[in-house]
Amino acid sequence: MSDGSPPRAGASPRPPAWAITFDAPVPYERGAVWQERLHAARLRGEIPDVFLLLQHSPVVTLGRRGRSNNVLLSREALAARGIALHTAGRGGDVTYHGPGQWVLYPILRLGAGEADAHGHLFNLEETAIRTAGQFGVRAARRPGMAGAWTDQGKIAAIGFYLRRWVTLHGMSFNVDVDLSGFAAIVPCGLAGEPVSSLRAILGDGCPPRAAVGEALLRHGADAMRRRLDVRATPASAPAPLRALLADGDG
Repeated sequence: MSDGSPPRAGASPRPPAWAITFDAPVPYERGAVWQERLHAARLRGEIPDVFLLLQHSPVVTLGRRGRSNNVLLSREALAARGIALHTAGRGGDVTYHGPGQWVLYPILRLGAGEADAHGHLFNLEETAIRTAGQFGVRAARRPGMAGAWTDQGKIAAIGFYLRRWVTLHGMSFNVDVDLSGFAAIVPCGLAGEPVSSLRAILGDGCPPRAAVGEALLRHGADAMRRRLDVRATPASAPAPLRALLADGDG
């Protein structure tokens, strides 16, 4: 999942990572373009690490090695339901994104001692597990499978890519997303495995989306050992980041 050699540990402390939250749903293609821009800028050392937290407009995405037969509806049938279809640059199989599901995209340059895909996967899973636990829901790993599961079903899906030791893509976490969207696919290629959400588990006790988003950023930064410089919206982001997130900022 990577190329080149891991960077050496530097003597100076790592600067805080920028964290930006988008409240309005973002089309998947736009989010993919943003990530590529951020990845290139991070490689050039023009920006520090970045955490993007957003929701996508309804979309089914297929990973680089995903199986198309796990998409159960045609592109036309999906479009009739208001769901787009895209091939993603991440690992993993097929998943669904939509409003009510937070997607965390960490664009991180992995340093010595952490330049490892398995370690990054562990950290993403840990982020989901801690976030669910904060709201009284027990989530856990499953051996050999990426993600986080509850007794009622999978609550977080993970698919990422590591290119030249900078990460792309990340994790989705179901808050109050319309779970019927997952009926259009075999989620993550796992037939017969239910998908759940905080709303499905907690009912009226489901926390606000904003509170869950804040928890994801906090637990993500802790699991990945980053200090955060939280900028609540793109408009309040540093100028270099605003330029990279141009052409519609949600």
